[in-house]
Amino acid sequence: MTKLTTLMKRGADFLGSDLAIMAGAMSWISERHLVSAMSNAGGFGVIAGGAMPPQLLDKEIEATRSMTSRSFGVNLITMHPQLLDLIAVCAKHKVSHVVLAGGLPPAGAIEAIKAFGAKVICFAPALALAKKLIRSGVDGIVIEGMEAGGHIGPVSTSVLVQEILPEIKDQVPVFVAGGIGRGEMMASYLEQGAAGVQIGTRLVCATECIAHPAFKKAFIKGNARDAIASVQIDPRLPVIPVRALKNAGTEEFTRKQIEVAGMLDRGEVDMAAAQLEIEQFWAGALRRAVIDGDVENGSVMAGQSVGMVKKEEPVADILAALVAEAENALA
Repeated sequence: MTKLTTLMKRGADFLGSDLAIMAGAMSWISERHLVSAMSNAGGFGVIAGGAMPPQLLDKEIEATRSMTSRSFGVNLITMHPQLLDLIAVCAKHKVSHVVLAGGLPPAGAIEAIKAFGAKVICFAPALALAKKLIRSGVDGIVIEGMEAGGHIGPVSTSVLVQEILPEIKDQVPVFVAGGIGRGEMMASYLEQGAAGVQIGTRLVCATECIAHPAFKKAFIKGNARDAIASVQIDPRLPVIPVRALKNAGTEEFTRKQIEVAGMLDRGEVDMAAAQLEIEQFWAGALRRAVIDGDVENGSVMAGQSVGMVKKEEPVADILAALVAEAENALA
């Protein structure tokens, strides 16, 4: 048993995988092909169910099951209007792990997931929230720093890890995410007591990923400085910042916020509808980039580790490289 295997044992046992490496749930990207490839390669794939209606999630879980016999999870967004229906779909398929993203889960959500025997994993961007989630029965925590791609919080991974990990690592398995591009970093978090890590950006250029060739090319060309966080225009619109590669779509988002703020001013929408309008903008902009390959006007969500993505290669090779780097570092 290598030192890495020993350090990963708790996380791997918890996930039911060989490696304690979770795949981040990326809308339009984390679907049956990438999820099954990740699980088949020994990691832990996670379906991005955030923007899916229940019948689509139903089909996606079934399709993923037909491509892997290994365990995988489903990521759901807490603010989804049909959250309980989506949980019921997970129950129908006896999904082993449900990851809840986007703030505190609404009343009854955690209980509904635990009722069919699944483990609940939540994101904790602050220590107080982590403690609250553990009290409410969450089985695992992901600490994700602002270096990540997509929706992000304001604090860096290295600070969050120091603040949160020592306080909660003995209570539940904790996975660290945001800015992990090499195995040495993974080893460092494991040595500090993390049960495992989560990676997203590193997997976008996997051969098995369905993202458009132009989307993958933007990743291979991009560097850390290109992956910038969106700016909030109006304090009344509490927009969660999104990290993506700078392009015309980044400017378009600024215009969209001004437009929605105007609608708020004129009383055409209430706050909830305004926020939904923004979320739908992102879902559409991301689809244009990932699926249609419009990397100029769409949203190319990417983490700051994008500079470490050098080529298109199979998921198994990406994981093997991370493991080799981690083992060298630990030796």
